[in-house]
Formats: sequence, C-alpha cells, structure tokens
Amino acid sequence: MFKKKQKLDNESPKNGVGLVTFTDPTSTIAEQFRTVRTNIQFSSVDKSLKSIVFTSSAPSEGKSTVSNNVAVTWADQGKRVLIVDADMRRPTVHRTFSVSNAVGLSNLLAETGSLKNAIHETIINNLSVMPSGPIPPNPSELLGSTKMVALLKQLTEVFDMVVIDAPPVNTVTDAQVLAAHADGTILVVPQGIAEKAGVRHAKQMLETVQANILGAILNRATAEKSTGYYGGYYGGYYGTDDK
Repeated sequence: MFKKKQKLDNESPKNGVGLVTFTDPTSTIAEQFRTVRTNIQFSSVDKSLKSIVFTSSAPSEGKSTVSNNVAVTWADQGKRVLIVDADMRRPTVHRTFSVSNAVGLSNLLAETGSLKNAIHETIINNLSVMPSGPIPPNPSELLGSTKMVALLKQLTEVFDMVVIDAPPVNTVTDAQVLAAHADGTILVVPQGIAEKAGVRHAKQMLETVQANILGAILNRATAEKSTGYYGGYYGGYYGTDDK
C-alpha cells in the first residue's frame, strides 16, 4: 500500500527537525520524550487516544520537533504510527524524513491524489508519514471540511496512532478546526520564549471549539531553569489540571 522506505540521515538532518529519539535513543533527551509519551497515554483513562494534535501558541516554538520525536517513541512500542503534516503554510515533515511533497494532505482534501501516493513508510519501523502536499490557497477551508473529518476517521482505522503536526493556534484557525475533531490536543510551550498571555489565549481558542486539551509540554528548558525531574532540553509534560 505504501511507497518504498526512504533513507533517513542518522546525523542531524540539514532540513526539517532533529529526531534524537532515533539518532540517539539512549540519551537523556530521548528518555524524556518517552516519559512524555507515557504521561500522554495516562492522561486519558476513559477514552482511547487514536489521534493527537500538536500545536503551539506562536511559530518556531518546537511543536514539530516534539510531535515527531514523540511519534517515534510510539512507533518504538510497536504501534503503527502516522505523522500527518497539517502545517500547510510551513511544512517540515517531508524534509525531516526526506520524502516527496508532491502528493500529500492537501491533495487528498482537494481530491487530486490517492492515499497510496500520499503516505510514505520511513526507515523507522512502524512509522509512516503524510506530507502536507503542495501549499493550497485555502488551508483553513480544507482542514475544516467534511473531507478532513472523513480522512481522519479513515486513518485512525488503519493506524494505531495519528500524530497531527498543526500550525500555531494564535496565527491561523487551522489548529482549532483540527483540534475540534481529534481525540486530544497537546500545547507545546517553550520556556523563556512563549509569552504567558499568548499561551493563555491559545488555550482559550482551543476551549472555544471544545478541544480535548490533554496538557502542555514545556520544552527548551535548561537545568538552570528547571529543578524538577525533567532536566535538560525538554522540561516535561503538564496535564490540564496543573497550575
């Protein structure tokens, strides 16, 4: 059903995001990602999580790095995982995994491509990716369409976990419309970079569409900034009940 696996650079990719969970799985940071994965799994005891949106309040806050690395940890568990690049304005997944972006999510929503051509297997066992496809003039309309709802349902029937890399909440409405239909949403918050007012506004915007906010991931936290268990680059996962 899927295209032939592409070779993934084991070193830091020149384009896209770094996959430390693949290139250095025994590192402290990789272990932190696995801890985040476990916390997300336990954040919803009443409902099985099959689709999760990863977003942030503003651009360049690390949502793609976090979502892609957490996806790798799920794949390491033996789950069939699909990363969907829903950031049609600033796509990165095709660069990270060195796959073609000629056919992807935008094609499927515009009915100009097939699911077979839009999904690529990767060198990482159990992990497949769907790039954004050509950048359309109307991303929000496509992502908010009934076709997107139907596609998400179809994908969750094929894969154990669908990880959706969405645009920032405060920049465009794309993340809101996606979060309204996913099983859960994670907000990535870089310590010392994200503005508190912006994060609060993003949370309110997600609540407006009744998104199931599972929690927030504090990233770019240094040992000096964080005295808790999660030292290093990724600060940890905080559920929605945390203050």
